[in-house]
Amino acid sequence: MKSLTGYASLENQGEGLRWQWELRSVNGKGLDLRIRMPDWCSGLEAELRKRVGAAISRGNMTLGLRIYSDGSSAGINVDSEQLDRTLDMLAMVQERAAHRGLSLGPTSAADVLGMRGILSEDARNDGLTDAISACLLKDFDFALNAFVESRAAEGAALSGVITRHLDTIADQLTAIRAILPARAEAQAEVLRAGMARLLETEQLDAGRLHQEAAVLAVKSDVTEELDRLDAHVAAARQLVATDVPIGRKFDFLCQEFNREANTLCSKSQHSGLTELGLEMKVTIDQMREQIQNVE
Repeated sequence: MKSLTGYASLENQGEGLRWQWELRSVNGKGLDLRIRMPDWCSGLEAELRKRVGAAISRGNMTLGLRIYSDGSSAGINVDSEQLDRTLDMLAMVQERAAHRGLSLGPTSAADVLGMRGILSEDARNDGLTDAISACLLKDFDFALNAFVESRAAEGAALSGVITRHLDTIADQLTAIRAILPARAEAQAEVLRAGMARLLETEQLDAGRLHQEAAVLAVKSDVTEELDRLDAHVAAARQLVATDVPIGRKFDFLCQEFNREANTLCSKSQHSGLTELGLEMKVTIDQMREQIQNVE
């Protein structure tokens, strides 16, 4: 079992550059991959998508690559267009403030350079060479493996949580079966009392009443629901034990769990059975919440 949530990062350097890979994901219905990297590295995108697609099948994933000059201040550039836009905005703010009688403090050059997007170390004019591409992809494979391992580690924790929910449901099924004899006796007593009152006051066919009573007994029988819930627990345990993506299958199975629990409560006619059925519904909902994070 693997989680849809994962994170990994890796930093390295070479070919006069420093770089950082960062991979993170959250839950999602399919695989939604967003890649953020310098424009001059866009030639890597197709290969990155191929490698990610081979490693994971679901999740909203963000893949980031930052590249800087290798510790040399000469590699730091000023984005002149961003600087002009920032200075224009500062001038507009100063003008609006003065118009309203507000006095703003002076803005230093250091303040401006510290604003987002003014300084950039992401500067390389000779494009993506084969040597740089090889280094970046090699490190990406290490980062991707770490990312997959982080999803597997969280998946192992989720597996334990889900298994405990299944154990709880199994215990609730055992408790339900334990109270069925008492429920049957209580239902029979109520039915006998009702039939006795009808026979005392009305001229009714006793044979027909017994037939109707048998029909009511069949309608209130929960054996099939309990058997199906047993089968769902067994199927869920098999899914947890597999080494393939199970999130969608398990989510569908949770719907079936909930359907049987609803029928169980609707047929209950017994306070103890109703209480256990409601507790089971809560457990199923808790389990389904966890399943939303499973690949």
